[in-house]
Amino acid sequence: MLEIAHKRVLVIGLGASGRAACQLLRQRGATVVAIDEADTAGLRQEAAALEKMGVRVELRTKGAPEESFDLAVVSPGVPCAGALVRRVVSRGVPLIGELELGYDQSRASFVAISGTNGKTTTTELVAQMLTHTGRRTVAAGNVGLPLCAVADSTPDLDYVTLEVSSFQLETIRFFRPVVAVLTNLTPDHLDRYADLAAYARVKARLFENQRPFDWSIIQSAALARLRALDVRLPDRMVTFSASDPQADIFLDGNRVASRWPQWEGTWLDLRQVRLRGPHNVENLMAALAIGRALELPRDPAAAALAAYRPAPHRCELVAEVRGIQFVNDSKATNVDAVIQALLTVRGKSGLPNVWLIAGGKDKGFDYGEAGPLLSQRVKGAFLLGETRARIQSAWERFVPCTAVDSLLEAVNEAARRAVSGDVVLLSPACSSFDMFQNYQHRGEVFRQAVAVWTQLPSAGGGGGIKPETDFEFKH
Repeated sequence: MLEIAHKRVLVIGLGASGRAACQLLRQRGATVVAIDEADTAGLRQEAAALEKMGVRVELRTKGAPEESFDLAVVSPGVPCAGALVRRVVSRGVPLIGELELGYDQSRASFVAISGTNGKTTTTELVAQMLTHTGRRTVAAGNVGLPLCAVADSTPDLDYVTLEVSSFQLETIRFFRPVVAVLTNLTPDHLDRYADLAAYARVKARLFENQRPFDWSIIQSAALARLRALDVRLPDRMVTFSASDPQADIFLDGNRVASRWPQWEGTWLDLRQVRLRGPHNVENLMAALAIGRALELPRDPAAAALAAYRPAPHRCELVAEVRGIQFVNDSKATNVDAVIQALLTVRGKSGLPNVWLIAGGKDKGFDYGEAGPLLSQRVKGAFLLGETRARIQSAWERFVPCTAVDSLLEAVNEAARRAVSGDVVLLSPACSSFDMFQNYQHRGEVFRQAVAVWTQLPSAGGGGGIKPETDFEFKH
């Protein structure tokens, strides 16, 4: 454990993770200086609370204070390749991330889930499964609750169920999960990483400190990518896939099955669960594998997964009006997530029936990867945000594209053109920060726009809203 008392620590970045790090450091007796390049009303309010705890806060700063520090803790949203962090490191100050600090100060075993998509859903599935089977846990990390915020409670836990992002993995040293899961590996954050290979190597750090008796659970396609990069991987490994019948955990009709030695057989009947879509089948597979690795009782674990309700903003049915479904998939911040959404929402006799709303802050993707599926599923795309021209150039040969100035305009135009059996789908393929605070804010604006439209006389005066209608999902 790091000796923190009486040390001088610099915290870089005052998002939720940075603030949690400040609080933990002060509780441990450190002298803390915190800096952030931004200066907003909300941030000033958070800074005032930290200053009451004895943290010195400097906002709107472009460089580190000209003084000595024993340690620097960087928030995951701050790029390590940026000038500010590089200047701190050049002074010889040891640098770790908030995740590593929280891990160092915790006293529990860790179940860590990473991957391009499905991290949050799998983390929530596992936390619910552990709780239902009598294990004490908390869901933390990239899921929304910083690890530093729960470090003091970890002695009372059996496991910390942790969602881990690539940004967090950049700055680990000794972080070691007893069970580590990689849900999938597709292009993402190419505005931060040089290419997919660089991104994949960072993701692989999830396994680098595992010991021979720890478990690694990896989607088959992700494993193939890592092996092609000659990445060192643990020996105790289990694979899963909804499309690869040779995986240890595989799809057998409507059932999740296993050829895992000593655990062969059927694990879960997918007709009994609420989650739908091939991507969620794999999330369930990963959670089941964790349950087996931790030797949880099978039937209660399966019952917990079957009872799980999807979190908001993930293929969430907002309303159905005159047979038109409005689906909020604001969490879809990369191209693969959009592909999964299009494979999940209801179809219409093999004909295109989706009006897709996409666009936002550019992350450097090849948007053309979704083209072939767009031509099969999408009637038209409404594009907004800073990427709309770039996406249109990639998609217009597959589907009619319309540039819009707001989410409200996109919803109104899509709803006006839709007919019974169609789906108006918000699945942006981009992050939200060009127009919204985060993906949750974007999803809420979509909900509000749908609510406004459903009250118009042309929509039937709102009488046809059925917010609890189930999807007609396909596995």
